Amino acid sequence: MKKISYLVCSLVLFLSVLSFAQDLSKEDWQNQMNQLTDQKNSLTKERDALKADVDKLSSTKVQTVEDCMDELYQLVGASSADVDNFRKSVADLNGKIMRKEGPKADRQAELDALKKNKISALPEFFDKVQNQMQRSLDAWVEAPKEIMYTVVKGDCLWNIAKKKEHYGNPFAWPKIYQANRDQIKNPDLIYPKQIFKIPNLTEEEKAKYDKLRANYKPAPISSTPKTTEAK
Repeated sequence: MKKISYLVCSLVLFLSVLSFAQDLSKEDWQNQMNQLTDQKNSLTKERDALKADVDKLSSTKVQTVEDCMDELYQLVGASSADVDNFRKSVADLNGKIMRKEGPKADRQAELDALKKNKISALPEFFDKVQNQMQRSLDAWVEAPKEIMYTVVKGDCLWNIAKKKEHYGNPFAWPKIYQANRDQIKNPDLIYPKQIFKIPNLTEEEKAKYDKLRANYKPAPISSTPKTTEAK
């Protein structure tokens, strides 16, 4: 059945073409043949051009990502190792800024140095170094290096250091003592209306006194840190 259907279709197609050809004049038939020949030639040229482009691309050496990055680094006079070190410096400084590790002026100086480095012009770093980190620094309101506190009746260095607006840690009382040695001859003896400087703690000092507080175990009253209340 399939063969018979195929033969019937072929016969119909042949008769249709024959009928169409009979309807065309010789001149019309020649014109159509010329048009088809022109189309064929045009398509052949396009095919050959595309093939030439494919062959050219196939023979062209494609750069690896590493090669491209090396060329980019060369534009700023840096090696891959230089960029890795710069990336680490950016991460370290950004961490200090986020944690507000003062003094703020030192962090600004570090950022200014990073900005001057040509590597900061690379797309990976430009916005981070030139804009984002500077905005974070500008928003950082640094506490004063020291504040002044007037002693009142009932105060002692232990309780002054314990105040939240000061250190929030009574074990840091030696910092107040050292900063006011000109007024405090004996840490157990302070007096109302004395004006003490309360300097900021460094990160190392904070860690030191926090460790003392964490390791402190209540003991008999006689062995606890002793600072006499102001009378």
